[in-house]
Amino acid sequence: MSTPDVVVLDHGSGNVRSAVRALEHVGARVELTADRSRVLAADGLLVPGVGNFHACIAAMESVDAAAIIDTRLAGGRPVLGICVGMQVLFDGSDEPSAATHDGLAQWPGRVERLDAPVVPHMGWSTVRPPEGSVLFDGLAEERFYFVHSYAVRRWDMPLADGAMARVAPLVTWARHGEDFIAAVENGPLTATQFHPEKSGDAGLHLLQNWVTSL
Repeated sequence: MSTPDVVVLDHGSGNVRSAVRALEHVGARVELTADRSRVLAADGLLVPGVGNFHACIAAMESVDAAAIIDTRLAGGRPVLGICVGMQVLFDGSDEPSAATHDGLAQWPGRVERLDAPVVPHMGWSTVRPPEGSVLFDGLAEERFYFVHSYAVRRWDMPLADGAMARVAPLVTWARHGEDFIAAVENGPLTATQFHPEKSGDAGLHLLQNWVTSL
């Protein structure tokens, strides 16, 4: 099997070197860039994100990330969002900011503050993947590393009726005070609220599953 090319989108939001190293560790050929031609040509695109939702969206706008992601998905080209890189795929966020921005609206829903005794949620938590998950294959009962105060707390994506109905996305849940979405697998678009690159062997296994699927 040939070595897959993966681009980590360099939009200037957060330290992404750990993601680059983790992907290299599981056998991908990795480039950190925002060059449009390289991003579109890669077998896989990883979209990182840390910190404030609105600041992350602003940084992504500077490299035309929304159009790049749309173009990849229109061609069935895989995209993986991580942490705030997952949150920005939804409609928007209630996180405070001096300048607010809409999300990329790939999925319906808003990012809301967790209703929990202790926020942020910082540490290791188990997740509940659905049957048939490719991302979590071989990872039953494993824990992953989370650092966040906001999350998507409900899934509301109606499917069309009839023979041409879309396949329902696979949604993985976790709990911190309340249930929230920990990951989504939706055709070529996949995302995790946790940081697989900081989740030890379990996180590397998950990234290996994604890279293998490319």
